Amino acid sequence: FRTPTPLVIRQLSTIGLRMSTVDGLRMAFGTLTALPVRPPTRVDAAVARTAMLAAPLPGLLLGASAAATALAGASLQAPALATGAVTTGLIALASRGLHLDGLADTADGLAASYDRKRALAVMRTGDVGPTGVASLLLVVLVQVASIAALTTGSRNESVWGAAVLVGVGVVTGRSVLPLLCARPWKPARSEGLGAAVVGAVPLPAALACAAITLGALAGVSLLSVRGAVHVVVAVLIGWVAALAVAAHASRRLGGVTGDVLGAAVEIATAATLVVLATPS
Repeated sequence: FRTPTPLVIRQLSTIGLRMSTVDGLRMAFGTLTALPVRPPTRVDAAVARTAMLAAPLPGLLLGASAAATALAGASLQAPALATGAVTTGLIALASRGLHLDGLADTADGLAASYDRKRALAVMRTGDVGPTGVASLLLVVLVQVASIAALTTGSRNESVWGAAVLVGVGVVTGRSVLPLLCARPWKPARSEGLGAAVVGAVPLPAALACAAITLGALAGVSLLSVRGAVHVVVAVLIGWVAALAVAAHASRRLGGVTGDVLGAAVEIATAATLVVLATPS
């Protein structure tokens, strides 16, 4: 047996890094969208880290789809509520309802009991109770109404700008995931999606990803009907709302689960859309 040379070690490291990147992207798009991508060959800390840092990319794809739908509705002068409902429904279908399911399960678990084990057990059953239904209706109605407000009365020259803001709201929801998977957070369970990704992202990398995303969304705002400051504030409020929900759930559950991540995505999207729909 010969000791590998430094060149061989570097080559193996490069191959390993490349595979981790490919698997991470597969995990990100396969988890956050309904695209029929191949599953990752493995899921370890490196793959989970890459997947969560790449979360804004599938968010960008979903955001572009939502913006195109809102643009079509506004251009055709369809009823604003219908445009909002169809756009929200498209986002749900394109993500297989994963985050809405997490929102409902999180609401039911937190409402079921102050006992950690009991709350986690309720969240794991997958049944939707009255609190979950009410939470779903509230958040979905907020998203629909906000999208409707953005597309209502849009003049021909501002239709594109309103549609861009819808996409910004969707991207914001997905881009909170690196922050919620940074190492200060810990998983509530030893198995499941939360255990795989929560704590996998170094905090400096999560903050850098958030800064890049914020800068990109501020740049995109030049195409919208809102100023860059308005967009930046909306994104930050969306992230803060999601972090607040995750912090509350973490205190109750002893950590973060995959359902909590889904709830945070929906809350961030709704809060951002509300601020974007509010005139400055």
